[in-house]
Amino acid sequence: MAKISAYLVIMELFLHTRETSFFLKFFSVIPISGIGRMKMNSLKKYRERLLISKAELARKAGISTLTIDRVEKGKSCRLETKRKIILALGLDLSDRGKIFGKG
Repeated sequence: MAKISAYLVIMELFLHTRETSFFLKFFSVIPISGIGRMKMNSLKKYRERLLISKAELARKAGISTLTIDRVEKGKSCRLETKRKIILALGLDLSDRGKIFGKG
């Protein structure tokens, strides 16, 4: 309940001040359960365990570092992108659960 109250206070301040930068700065630090939650994966952990940089993985996979960053943050991507990442990590496609979980 306290999280929702904090959210409402920030929204109220935003509506009164119309300061978008103020709103964005504080909105990003308040965790609100259930809002904007993304499906997490193990890509970053696995990549770091192999001592591979984002740039190196992106080059091996033939995709951009921005895409790697987005996927590591839990954002969705196409199946083809997942396939490229899995193969670039030296895994078999059957090992996709190690990176992207079940599903």
